[in-house]
Amino acid sequence: MTLSVEDTLAIHELIALHGHLVDAGDLDRMDELFTADVVYDLTAFGAGEMHGCPAIEEAALALGDRNPVGHHVTNVCVTEGPDGTIRAMSKGIGVTSDGSVGSVVYEDIVRREVAGWRIAYRKVTPRRVPLRP
Repeated sequence: MTLSVEDTLAIHELIALHGHLVDAGDLDRMDELFTADVVYDLTAFGAGEMHGCPAIEEAALALGDRNPVGHHVTNVCVTEGPDGTIRAMSKGIGVTSDGSVGSVVYEDIVRREVAGWRIAYRKVTPRRVPLRP
């Protein structure tokens, strides 16, 4: 499969939509972002892997006021592997209610489904250590 410009733009839009839906509390719309069998990997945060949209929604609700008030995404890069796997890598900036900010890297595998592009796998890794040349 060769990605078209339209596919690449749709994947960028998909990744951007995550912050809008989560920040608005539209957790019942996670199926617009993720496949039914999504694996959401928060191992780097000590939370392990979540499987399926209901698990993602449940985890967000359990986090409550500790959820960021703003999820911002930038530096999106979309690539197609030799096996046809479509990957997206992006940077995330999370702003909390007390004004503190955190940075993460999102590593996604996306898949085209009948309803459009969806994230089938997402690994979130915090960026806590600056570059050490």
